[in-house]
Amino acid sequence: EKAKLLRSQPAQIVEPKGLLYVQQREFAVTTPKDGSVSILGSDDATTCHIVVLRHTGSGATCLTHCDGSDTEAEVSLIMSSVKSFSSTSGCGRLEVHLVGGFNDDRQLSQKLTYQLLRAFDLQPDDVHLVTFCVTELNDREEKDTHFPIIYGIAVNVKTGEIFPATFPEKGPDEDLRSAHVLTGATLTNIYDAKREQLHIGPYFWRPFPHVDFWLEQDDKQILQNLSTSPLAEPPHFVSHIRSTLTFLKEHPFPSHSLFPDRKPRIYKKNEEGLWEQVCSDKI
Repeated sequence: EKAKLLRSQPAQIVEPKGLLYVQQREFAVTTPKDGSVSILGSDDATTCHIVVLRHTGSGATCLTHCDGSDTEAEVSLIMSSVKSFSSTSGCGRLEVHLVGGFNDDRQLSQKLTYQLLRAFDLQPDDVHLVTFCVTELNDREEKDTHFPIIYGIAVNVKTGEIFPATFPEKGPDEDLRSAHVLTGATLTNIYDAKREQLHIGPYFWRPFPHVDFWLEQDDKQILQNLSTSPLAEPPHFVSHIRSTLTFLKEHPFPSHSLFPDRKPRIYKKNEEGLWEQVCSDKI
């Protein structure tokens, strides 16, 4: 019923003001007390799943974008991050919302759904599954091709409301964060809720293999080889991958060009509610 209700809602366009956008293999957790961030969101999920975990007592809310790389460790990480904000509130329960995936040919979505359910089931705490809109419950068929119905969601940190969403702004440092994923990142916490700061990096990778070869390929080749579900990707998938590959070509050694002092790039929301970089010396 809940999945049906969620699927029937049109995707809302979420503007950057008050938004913390979470990319693949990232997570962020905050509470209703946060004066900078009121919305957590992520999109472009095809076989990936977006997970929202919330404690109803403290209102602590975590959003993550899982791709099946190490699901059990990722679930433990988001559980402990939400619990760290909820230890003082005696009442309330942990609620989880799972959205994303579809009936893809390689059954990657199904595999990820099972992994997530198993990982939450293995937790010592009780976790209540409130929204389950994944794989076959998020699938539509068009001319024998399957697509997800919902590609992205947002959660209102103050109210706990979850809704389908798209995001014109996926920054800051969109290419840098995507490069981190493409070079094999593990799940990373990008937000310090106590200081209300976004922390990106420091990230280190080796030069990306055959980056020139990939940049010479046509759109079809990139789609076929660098997507888990080539037929269901959103229209900007190829331009996004090209942009990330170009970034990797320009920064083969991030320790030299991006993080020479080995400190994260730190952002805070300004008066307009938009991310602005702050110097690390001021912290």
